[in-house]
Amino acid sequence: MRTRCERCEIAHLPAEGPALICSYECTFCESCGRTMDYGCPNCGGELVARPRRRRES
Repeated sequence: MRTRCERCEIAHLPAEGPALICSYECTFCESCGRTMDYGCPNCGGELVARPRRRRES
């Protein structure tokens, strides 16, 4: 998973934290996604909540 927003370059998007992705896995923080009306500027796809990984026990 990418750890930086592709728009604002926020330094840390943790895997367990909130982020938005498109079907090509372009990654954005929630603030940038909202500003872009949840549309990916790279491919035009919809930005949706990035799935979170389960923590290993």
